[in-house]
Amino acid sequence: MVRMDAHQHYWRIERGDYGWITSDIRALYRDFSPDDLKPILDKHHMDGSIVVQAAPTLEETDYLLSLAAADETILGVVGYLDLNDPHCISQYEACKKHPKYVGFRIMIQDMPDAYQVLEPRFVENLQYFEKEDVPVDLLVVSHQLEPLIQLIQKVPQLRGVIDHMAKPRIAEGIMQPWKKQIAELAAFPKLYCKLSGMVTEADHQRWTKDQFVPYVRTIVEQFGSDRVMFGSDWPVCLLAADYDAVVEVLLHALPENWRAEAHARCFGENAKWFYKL
Repeated sequence: MVRMDAHQHYWRIERGDYGWITSDIRALYRDFSPDDLKPILDKHHMDGSIVVQAAPTLEETDYLLSLAAADETILGVVGYLDLNDPHCISQYEACKKHPKYVGFRIMIQDMPDAYQVLEPRFVENLQYFEKEDVPVDLLVVSHQLEPLIQLIQKVPQLRGVIDHMAKPRIAEGIMQPWKKQIAELAAFPKLYCKLSGMVTEADHQRWTKDQFVPYVRTIVEQFGSDRVMFGSDWPVCLLAADYDAVVEVLLHALPENWRAEAHARCFGENAKWFYKL
C-alpha cells in the first residue's frame, strides 16, 4: 500500500515563472521546497507526493523534474504542455524520458474563452494523448464545465483527472449546475477527480468543515471510491488553511460508512494506478 498526496506544488520565486504569485500574497510569496514539506508528509504518514506544475512554462517543468531527480519524496511530476503548440507532442516525448514524469496538465482555468479547447488542433493533439493513455490533469473552474464536457465527448477514453473538484462555488453554497455537470463527466469511466483545492474556494477566513460535505459527497457519489484521490494543494492551501486542517476537512466530509480500503484508495492507491507509478 502506498499513501500519497496527489496534488501539491514547489516553486522558487526568483525563477520568474510565477506571475500570479505577487508580493502582496504574503502566505505564498516565498520559496517552497521538498525540505519544507517532508516533515508534514512524515507527520501524515505519506510516502511522498505528486508535484504539479504551477506555471505555464516548459522551463518550470524542467525545474520540477530536477527537484524530483534529487528527492525521493517526489513520486511523480505533472508538467506543463500547450496543446495549441504544434510541437507539443515532441515536447512531451522529451519530458517523458525522465523517469518521474507522469503526465501533464491542461490549464483551462487560465483561458479567456474555455471553448478554445474545442478548436481542431487542440482536440487532435488531445486525441493523440488519449490513444497513448497518457495521464492528463484538467484545471477547470465550475463555470467552464460545459466546454469540458464537450471536449471529453471527443476524447471519451482520456485518462484524465479533474483538479480541485472543478472549483465549485463553495463560498456561496451554490451546487448547480456544477452538480449536474459533474454527474455528466463522471459517466466517462476513465475520468477521475481530485478531492483537493477546497478550502481556497470557501471564505478564506470564515469557512466551516460542514460547508464542504455536500461537495465532497457529490464527487464520491458520482465517481465512487475507485476514482477519487486526496490532494492537499499545498502550499496554495495556506491562503485558507494549513495542511493538517485540509486533511481534517476531507476526513470530516467523506462518507461515514467508508471502510479502510476506500480510504486507502483515496489516499494513495488510486493516484498510484492513475499515474502508473
